[in-house]
Parts: sequence; C-alpha cells; structure tokens
Amino acid sequence: MRIAVLGTGGVGRTVAAALAGLGHDVTIGTRDPEALAARTEPDGMGNPPFSAWHADHHEIPVRAYAEIGDRAELVVNATLGSGSIPALEAVGAEQLAGVTILDISNPLDFSQSFPPSLFVSNTDSLAERIQASFPDARVVKSLNTVTAALMVDPRSLAGGAHSMFVCGDDDGAKAQVTDLLRALGWSQIVDLGDLTAARALEMYVMLWIRLYQAAGTPMVNVAVVT
Repeated sequence: MRIAVLGTGGVGRTVAAALAGLGHDVTIGTRDPEALAARTEPDGMGNPPFSAWHADHHEIPVRAYAEIGDRAELVVNATLGSGSIPALEAVGAEQLAGVTILDISNPLDFSQSFPPSLFVSNTDSLAERIQASFPDARVVKSLNTVTAALMVDPRSLAGGAHSMFVCGDDDGAKAQVTDLLRALGWSQIVDLGDLTAARALEMYVMLWIRLYQAAGTPMVNVAVVT
C-alpha cells in the first residue's frame, strides 16, 4: 500500500520505519524538505536531527506536503495537533478525497507548561475537526493512546496483552486501519464506533500522561477486560 506519513518527529519516524518494514511504499511528508535536511540540532522533543535518522532510512523518500497526496492510499497524520489541519491543507483537499486518514495526533496545548491541556475536548475533537475540514476524506482515530514504540511493537509490553482503540464514521476505512494494526502486532482491538469517540480517546491522553509519570516509563497501556 502507498502510505504517506505526515510528521518528522519521533512518532512519524517510528511509524514510517515500521510501515516500510512491513513492505509498504512509504513517503514522509514535511513542510520544507531542504530546511529539514539542513537542521543539525535536536527537535523540540529532544530527538536527534532528522538527517541522522534518515541516513539509516534512506529508502524512505521525503517530500513536501503538496507532493505526496497524489500517490497516497492512506495518510498517517503524525504531526503536532496544532499543525495537523495546516499540514493536511498543504497536502490538498482534492488529493485527500476518498483517502483514509489515520489520525494519531493529540490536541495538546503546552502554552501553560507541563502537564499540557487540550485545545479541544468534551464536545469536539481534533479528529472531528479534521473530518469537518476534509469531508471527502475518511478519518479514523487510533494509536494516539500509547507511546510511539508501542504503536509499532505492542508485544514489547506484556506480550501484547493490552488494548488499542479505533473509531471512525467509515466502516471500510476502519477495516483498512484495523488490518494495519493487526499487521503491526495488535490483537486486542476495540472498535468504539463513530468518530465522536475520538473525544474520549484524546481526553484519555491526559490520564496516560499521569500513568507515565506514576510508572516512570512511557511503556504503559491499558487492557479492556469484560
């Protein structure tokens, strides 16, 4: 499958490498590839410069947002929440028509330091705002509730005996994402229904942050038991 990953931070890099490792035709999208390649300092999250990572993953091409939409069957939104809609606008609404957007971003607001708050919650979500901005795309929310390493390797925690959630308005798009999750190793996948469930998934991240602090590691998740 032709997949475009938007975002060059730790999440975007991890997901892009894993999907390429599964045999998918992966492209990374960014605002300015030349500026990205020229950076020598760590990014805002302390990750090494992208050029260092790309030297080990040179098989994954990097293109400007506007250049990736016409070849993607699925788009992974791994941008910062505040930059998600502008990044997708740069890809282009026409290019996203009929395309599944796997939204793994969170609407985190760090303006008041840490812990962050959410810039949208309760009666709306970032995923719903993306869907409203691109009504012809097929938005699915998933993978936003765990750290990047677990997104692509769930078996590294408790042998994979923990849960991943998915929601969206298009059953075909959810099935497409669910197949991808299973290929990544997820076996406990809980379908929460339509895209309004993204409100709960995004608000859950505030609990995840506290669990991370309490456990002293981001390698933490929950299992749904019935």
